[in-house]
Amino acid sequence: MSRPHSVNDEPLSNTPGRRVTIRSVRSLHGTLPNGNGIMLGGPEVHRPELSLLECLKTILFATRINILLIFIPLGILSDFLHWPEAATFVLNFIAIIPLAKLLGYATEELAMRLGENLGALLNASFGNAVELILSIIALKEGKIDVVQASVLGSVLSNLLLVLGLCFLCGGLKYKTQNFNQTAAQTSASLLALSCTSLLIPAAFSATAEDIDQSTNIQHLSYGVSIVLLVVYALYLLFQLKTHTHLYAGEHEEEEEPVLPLWLGVTLLLVVTLTVAFCAEYLVGSIEGLSESWNISPTFIGLILLPIVGNAAEHVTAVTVAMKNKMDLAIGVAVGSSMQIALFVTPLMVIVGWIIGQPMTLFFNIFETTVMFVSVLITNYLIQDGESNWLEGVMLLSTYVIVAIAFYYFPSPSHPVLNTPAGQLVF
Repeated sequence: MSRPHSVNDEPLSNTPGRRVTIRSVRSLHGTLPNGNGIMLGGPEVHRPELSLLECLKTILFATRINILLIFIPLGILSDFLHWPEAATFVLNFIAIIPLAKLLGYATEELAMRLGENLGALLNASFGNAVELILSIIALKEGKIDVVQASVLGSVLSNLLLVLGLCFLCGGLKYKTQNFNQTAAQTSASLLALSCTSLLIPAAFSATAEDIDQSTNIQHLSYGVSIVLLVVYALYLLFQLKTHTHLYAGEHEEEEEPVLPLWLGVTLLLVVTLTVAFCAEYLVGSIEGLSESWNISPTFIGLILLPIVGNAAEHVTAVTVAMKNKMDLAIGVAVGSSMQIALFVTPLMVIVGWIIGQPMTLFFNIFETTVMFVSVLITNYLIQDGESNWLEGVMLLSTYVIVAIAFYYFPSPSHPVLNTPAGQLVF
């Protein structure tokens, strides 16, 4: 039985390639000039031709989060003026939040211009661009412990915090919510595969004490990372080509592009470059923040940094969950976790291999256990294709327990590849 649509989802017009909804037209309210050819309820909807000034106005006023863009010059100035590193971290931390939203907006605009397959591939590639930029910069500066904590924290925040809030907020409004069980279980199974890729190096390190662990674990990580990247590519083929019907619900509200192609590309490049600048100042201030606030770099990477790149996405997931669109909410939460674990993490290992930073897939036993338990409880809760508010409480409680544990968990500032006990430790 097909799912009923609300009035906001009724199509204004249907074309072979795309559908325009009332919601997409209303999203331009207050930014588009009158007489642009859009007729609510009319037989056709023509894409508005906007001038450069109108396009810039549309970008700036697309979301209220953009008011935080004022923190970009403040964050950059804080480094040049040698303000306290805690202030530099906070200012750039806030500045990256609207930049992440703009990056997603530019990606979606280009995706609509490039067509269904190339657009979906672009969305998949830039879906976690902020986390990727932060990780590359931290890896370049040798902060391998921060990179590992950041990717692990992104997985945990999406699986436990975001999915928990979706289940809780949606469950408070609806007694039971249903979602596509097959698509959700596929992403969760891929997460279990990526979790296995972390368990094996940890078990390898714990049992094979009579070998050169630094060399062997690095080589093991390189091989496993290549396998994971191949699996991720095959997953994209599965999602975009051979089993598109399983993910049809994710594309119910498609919109017409507003920005011209050249402006979309320009916006993507400018925002990416700005994120890189802010991320460099942010990463460079982590040590000073750790000392002034007396918290470990691992806690900063695990709890604080994931908020930067995912804040706007988190709000989107919770919002659609409260509108009973759980397929989209699950896709954002579980799908983002899967992409971080299956794509970003192994890619960082390969990048570290290229630039001479020995990042591996070895996480200490505590971190590996937390990852395993989080994936396990998520698999249990989504396997029936239904959710309620109590399941959300379970996930949120797990995240709070993990945050408290990592707050008190000690972590060294730099990786040690050969310890007296013969163990590789971060």
